[in-house]
Amino acid sequence: MPDVVARPRGEQDIEELLGWCETAGAAVIPFGGGTSVTGGVEPDVGAGYAGSVSLDLGLMDRVLEVDETSGAALAEAGVSGPELNAQLATRGRTLRHFPQSWQFSTLGGWVATRAGGHYATLHTRIDDFVESIRAITPRGTWESRRLPGSGAGVSPDRMLLGSEGILGVITRVWLRVQRRPTYRASAAVRFPSFGAGAAATAQIVGSGLYPAACRLLDPAEARLTAGGDGTHALLVLGFESASHPATAPLDQALAIARDHGGQWDGIRSSSGAGQPGQAAGDWRQTFIRMPYLRNTYPAMGVLAETFETAITWDAFPAFHERVLAATKDAAQRECGRAVVMCRLAYVYPDGPAPYYTVLAPVRRGEETGQWDAIKRPASDAIIAAGGTITHHHAVGRDHRPWYERQRPAPFGLALRGAKAAVDPAGILNPGVLLPPLR
Repeated sequence: MPDVVARPRGEQDIEELLGWCETAGAAVIPFGGGTSVTGGVEPDVGAGYAGSVSLDLGLMDRVLEVDETSGAALAEAGVSGPELNAQLATRGRTLRHFPQSWQFSTLGGWVATRAGGHYATLHTRIDDFVESIRAITPRGTWESRRLPGSGAGVSPDRMLLGSEGILGVITRVWLRVQRRPTYRASAAVRFPSFGAGAAATAQIVGSGLYPAACRLLDPAEARLTAGGDGTHALLVLGFESASHPATAPLDQALAIARDHGGQWDGIRSSSGAGQPGQAAGDWRQTFIRMPYLRNTYPAMGVLAETFETAITWDAFPAFHERVLAATKDAAQRECGRAVVMCRLAYVYPDGPAPYYTVLAPVRRGEETGQWDAIKRPASDAIIAAGGTITHHHAVGRDHRPWYERQRPAPFGLALRGAKAAVDPAGILNPGVLLPPLR
């Protein structure tokens, strides 16, 4: 538990708090919705600090300005997903960014962790919506200019995106916002194998169509979460637009799917609010409920864990086989039996972001040890096979050992140098991305 919880009402409070923490020798951990699954907000800072302060930004939750001409909005970092969209809706705008933790997570948390959102292609992460970021550091205010793009050196925004609170406390963000989609078209496509579905998905995303939903479930996950028969992979495919019907690009994507053995029962098309088809809707509801079930499963005697990564298409078949085998072997060895499932959560022209789920029986009182025994070999396999330790869950404290193996050594030195320049006392979220300085 943290020793102190601070709830600033504005940037002046944050500046004063950072000064106090430096004097007191206390660690300060920026806190949004607390939905991190990688230890990003845990006050595990070591014995070198006098204590830990959880800096709860929940009172800084307003949309401050909407630029109708540029299609942008300025919002405070503590605003949650529902609060942000409710305030934007009064101006006819929305931010089409829906992480699985959307109900509770915050804008500042999304930026600090480079969170993944609604779109499976094109606008996959919060990065794609950020126009400018403002943060308070122990050595002054860090704020970039509002620009549609810039080639002026290393981007100040890019350094804060994914910084996980080690360089400053994010306070305000200018966002590119959109009109709400009014046209939708979707289908649930069955494939005879996960490999066939992956080949179709690669061709679809490489065609320039950019579907909003393009998530491929392997047969096990399709059976568990979308009512599949356990023998077919399922592609949840959908397009949306605020200006024109979405059926034409869906028809083009389905033609590609058919060439790879894809079959579907019908197309769901709508204007206005719109709803997904039955299979797609079943999967979406399971996706939304999963964070709650994840914490319920251990009480039911089930270990439920997820991890995600990204890899290029050419390497994906061998990568998937290696990671799946390592995870299954570790889970079965530790738990006796296990189910390991995979979906392609995000897809890019050059590769997918596979998302794995592990379900296994637990031994009472040994849940954490069992989790460690599965997590380590799965993470080792990801790094050894050339993937990233995280595509959108962030590094936190849990992933730092593998992040240190993934990043180039000179970059690690540069990151340490940047932190030392703005946080010489090392008080900002020690232990995340870098070892504590004390």
